[in-house]
Amino acid sequence: MSNLKEKFSKIKAFAFDVDGVFTNGNVLLHPGGEFVRMMNIKDGYAVQYAVKAGYPIAIITGGNSKMVKKRFSYLGVKDIYMRSGIKTDAFMDFKNRYRLNFENILFMGDDIPDYEVMKQAGLPVCPADAAEEIREISVYISHLRGGEGCVRDIIEQVLRLHGKWMKDGAFLW
Repeated sequence: MSNLKEKFSKIKAFAFDVDGVFTNGNVLLHPGGEFVRMMNIKDGYAVQYAVKAGYPIAIITGGNSKMVKKRFSYLGVKDIYMRSGIKTDAFMDFKNRYRLNFENILFMGDDIPDYEVMKQAGLPVCPADAAEEIREISVYISHLRGGEGCVRDIIEQVLRLHGKWMKDGAFLW
């Protein structure tokens, strides 16, 4: 466990897939053509709090939803990579933009399109219900499923280790 805490303590930035991480992977088909997703409010709270605490956050998704972009923009996320067919390209752009080392970036994914980028991340993590191949390469598997607070789980762990949880800005949305 101490090795895991050491890896968590090196994290300076977060990157996330969307579907299956922030959502349970199910989508409703809206008559207008847009997919409707449900996201956990506690995950959203943790994201905006991490942004306020100074952590760069990237959303790297193969999708192209205006509502997903709007949600993460509202939470303060500046680096939103939509239509990322090759997620490693977006990941490298994010890494270079903030002059980070691989070991300083946590990536949370849940399925095969996340595999290659997770192999690059210093701390690959996943929800409890991730695909078997993703669980096999993850250093940490949340006890929570996608869309049920797994993002909050890992952000809170990092911020607690850095002494930034429940500090300035915690009580404001």
